[in-house]
Amino acid sequence: MNDTTTPDVGAAMDALGRRARAAARVLAAAPTRRKNDALAAVAAELDARRVDLETENRRDLEAGRAKGLAAAMLDRLALTPKVIDAMIEGVRQVQGLPDPVGEIFDMNFRPSGIQVGRMRVPLGVVGIIYESRPNVTVDAAALCLKSGNATVLRGGSEAFHSNQAIAACVRRGLEHAGLPADAVQVVGTTDRAAVGAMVAMPQYIDVIIPRGGKGLIERISREARVPVIKHLDGICHVYVDEHACLDKAFTVAMNAKTQRYGTCNTMETLLVAAPVAAAFLPRIAAAYWEKGVELRGCERTRAILGERCVPATPEDWDTEYLAPILSIRVVASLEEAMDHIAAHGSQHTDSIVTEHLGNARRFLREVDSSSVMVNASTRFADGFEYGLGAEIGISTDKFHARGPVGLEGLTSVKFIVVGDGHVRT
Repeated sequence: MNDTTTPDVGAAMDALGRRARAAARVLAAAPTRRKNDALAAVAAELDARRVDLETENRRDLEAGRAKGLAAAMLDRLALTPKVIDAMIEGVRQVQGLPDPVGEIFDMNFRPSGIQVGRMRVPLGVVGIIYESRPNVTVDAAALCLKSGNATVLRGGSEAFHSNQAIAACVRRGLEHAGLPADAVQVVGTTDRAAVGAMVAMPQYIDVIIPRGGKGLIERISREARVPVIKHLDGICHVYVDEHACLDKAFTVAMNAKTQRYGTCNTMETLLVAAPVAAAFLPRIAAAYWEKGVELRGCERTRAILGERCVPATPEDWDTEYLAPILSIRVVASLEEAMDHIAAHGSQHTDSIVTEHLGNARRFLREVDSSSVMVNASTRFADGFEYGLGAEIGISTDKFHARGPVGLEGLTSVKFIVVGDGHVRT
């Protein structure tokens, strides 16, 4: 599948899936040493083939400029020396992570005399559909390889040549370690029909992970016939409780919104308890305005901040801005704050700032999000910050994986039973 058009996408994807399934069986049995050897070889290949990577990337950049891609998109697309360095370092970091595959835990003797426990095993074949950033190709490949999974990668058409060049490095690294090159395959066509075929191959692909805009993720969720690890929105909240240390609340709320605007764990709505609103809002608003953040507030917020604060519409509470825009609502109580989060949140990340232990515990217990925090910025919702080493995405679903998905999230468990001729009576 080396051409950008394929006469029969379905047949091509079927062949790719067959190869991935065969490779997955080999990779699942591979010892840690061999997987680490492959990762070391991939890092070496990326380093040795910088010129090839930059050459192929220029083809994508030139095509992107010709299509009129925005400067921000071109920036995400570029494989600069710094980006290549980061890719290499990322592979080496995954190499150094503990291997979760084969871990046995919860072994217990039953009254019958048998031992029952669980073993961590790979998922099998992981399909990843993503947009723009070509470095995702090597990040995803490395995580899947270390967790014993074969992977099928379908990147955006704007990064086609870059992704193929990176995939070639990965395949050579696998072959160097004596592992099947088909353990990592990049779909070799820009035909959108390949995505439809990919999400409808439960016989070959065990799980799909979409990474990109809301439109892509909605389409994958709607069409997929295999499980999907995903999050649609990152409508994250910080609630400043009436028992908050306001200096602490200022620091947390500023970081949660302004450390980076375009990420899924950036705060989009600030909730402030009415008893502290008059003392807190003017100070935090001045700091936001100084950074160019547009504020959209409820009536109680605007009564404190004045006309410079834009009226919030009902749609604002349900909007992931990914931009220097923030919604603010004054609430009467912890209950009203949690009700707002339940009605408008996306079950991604929500934080309370409080010195009241009881309120903190209630918030942790009752807010139904994949990450719930006390006195900390929502920007910490990240696999690296959680000690996972790296992440392949964030899930707001409740089954299998929830929150940042690292190596362990790319595995499943099976029950194992050990006896000595035991039979059931």
